[in-house]
Amino acid sequence: MSAKRTAESAAGRQSEAAVPSVDRPAERAAWLRSELERANYAYYVLDQPDLPDAEYDTLFKELQGIETAHPGLIVPDSPTQRVGGEVAEGFTPVVHDVPMLSLNNGFADEDIAAFDKRVADGLGIASVDYACELKFDGLAISLRYDDGKFVQASTRGDGATGEDVTANVRTIRSIPLTLKGTNIPKRLDVRGEVLMFKRDFERLNARQREFANPRNAAAGGLRQLDPKMTAQRSLSFFAYGIGVLDGADMPPTHSGLLDWYKEMGLPVNAERAVVEGADGLLGFFRKIGEKRDKLPYDIDGVVYKVNRRDEQDKLGFVSRAPRFALAHKFPAQETLTQLLAIDVQVGRTGAITPVARLAPVFVGGATVTNATLHNEDEVRRKDIRIGDTVIVRRAGDVIPEVVGAMLDRRPDDAREFVMPTACPVCGSNIERLPDEAIARCTGGLFCPAQRKQALWHFAQRRALDIDGLGEKIIGQLVEQNLVRTPADLFNLGFSTLAALDRFADKSAQNLIDSLEKASKTTLARFIYALGIRHVGESTAKDLAKHFGSLDPIMAASVEELLEVNDVGPIVAEAIHNFFGEAHNQHVIEQLCTKVSWLEGPPAPKAPQGVLAGKTIVLTGTLPSLSREEAKEMLEAAGAKVAGSVSKKTDYVVAGAEAGSKLAKAEELGVPVLDKDGMKKLLEGVTP
Repeated sequence: MSAKRTAESAAGRQSEAAVPSVDRPAERAAWLRSELERANYAYYVLDQPDLPDAEYDTLFKELQGIETAHPGLIVPDSPTQRVGGEVAEGFTPVVHDVPMLSLNNGFADEDIAAFDKRVADGLGIASVDYACELKFDGLAISLRYDDGKFVQASTRGDGATGEDVTANVRTIRSIPLTLKGTNIPKRLDVRGEVLMFKRDFERLNARQREFANPRNAAAGGLRQLDPKMTAQRSLSFFAYGIGVLDGADMPPTHSGLLDWYKEMGLPVNAERAVVEGADGLLGFFRKIGEKRDKLPYDIDGVVYKVNRRDEQDKLGFVSRAPRFALAHKFPAQETLTQLLAIDVQVGRTGAITPVARLAPVFVGGATVTNATLHNEDEVRRKDIRIGDTVIVRRAGDVIPEVVGAMLDRRPDDAREFVMPTACPVCGSNIERLPDEAIARCTGGLFCPAQRKQALWHFAQRRALDIDGLGEKIIGQLVEQNLVRTPADLFNLGFSTLAALDRFADKSAQNLIDSLEKASKTTLARFIYALGIRHVGESTAKDLAKHFGSLDPIMAASVEELLEVNDVGPIVAEAIHNFFGEAHNQHVIEQLCTKVSWLEGPPAPKAPQGVLAGKTIVLTGTLPSLSREEAKEMLEAAGAKVAGSVSKKTDYVVAGAEAGSKLAKAEELGVPVLDKDGMKKLLEGVTP
């Protein structure tokens, strides 16, 4: 089609205004931008494409030509500016002004009925209207618009802080760079999902053949340092939520919010509905389930949200999830394949995990060749043998697992799995303690597999946050025997790093700078970075707060460690044993010459109150009293508030929606109290 005929056909769609002549470049460029964005809106938002690809490409090239000849006509929101020429150094952290929370999950019909009852009871009404949507198998993203102009995109991250991926998201054609209409807010944070349609994934894989599923391809595309590489992935986007809104009224319903988004040119999925009660929710779920395989993108469930905004506000949030919403997940997908072999992997703490090597099979949206067998006991319990036809299950991002074997198809030469007695990586003995299900390599940091994992854990963001020290770099450092312990990282020089494979001078200097920055940390981060078994971020913070400095932690007895908040016998034993190992003491001694932090006095001892020596567990929601308030009251009375129920628990205080902790208490015969019972306890009255 000629440029003249293209202009004529496009002009037919814009009868209200004449198409500017090519002799007026400024007006022509403005018209081309408008026409291309209109075509994007028709294609991605309305799902009614009316401009053939060849015609779109012709208009796009014409606009490129005008802007090349007249650089002064280039504007930031031009369709030609979606792909920048700069390759980013990395991704800058972005703090979400409104956290990007996760959703609680439901799987069975009973879960949905219970959710509907909780919501109705919480609102004090007989029936609730819900907005139903699809749960996409992609990546959550937040888009910021200031006065209708797209200015920033960030990943979900940990919910509080994500990564700035603005340059990459600009390449996604379905995301408007300028919002449409007259009711444009001063600021709008749009929450939604970046995903890859099946057709685009098939085209990409036809070229590259390196991606297991559309989600992996989308994730890799969004985190490319070069936006041009992202553009090649043909990513898409659907809006489904909101963060900050300033300068406009919030729509009274969630369905109204999505309608407003569509009016502004934001793509909103058409597979949505407003339904009433649990029956309506289940009806929507089954309807989507029937058409799931025919959808042009992958989904792993549906999402239910109370439709009215004032009712959402009344219900509020619990922990990191809203009470007014639920993700209804599809059942895990299963299929059959042959178990070719069973190998073992060595984890960071030396855990030896049997891994099934499978004949390739497509399940749950991905081609699976490996699946976890958890531990030796599980292999025996499920009676799984090498050569069996096995059932493989995969759901969403969950690691594939072998559910069981088809015994009626077992071949005569099927072989039982035998746990090795020596580590396949370092040759050290493998031992299994009597009370543990996991066998472990005894090689410690001598074992390269544990060394790599220990170094990776040490460098991760929540530990010492050594930017640029990824698994491939760690692999080279360990394999070339340049680093044996975390302390050796701080002895690396520029020439050593620059000589690594695919490591340029700039990368070497960046890593040295990152190591220097990481050497100034906090005691809690340092403890977490050591990789002590059972010690996560929360426990590391509690240890730092309780003892104030490192030396008393290292010297603490099991009894002294048990005084720390939420530290039970297993965790206390693991901490005590870790610091009792001579090689760990040596590594820590080396690290203390390289890494520093501020130390403080130990936390004051809890006052001896009426509950001194008592261990209490809180579960559920107490009326007119938050979990934190109840915890403070109990601790002020001298009690230890634990996170799990055991035989040593004296009381469990249970509120509404108490879960597994209440069941555990009843199983063990631990006394269960309500809020009034807790009040009597605080007054010194034994319930």
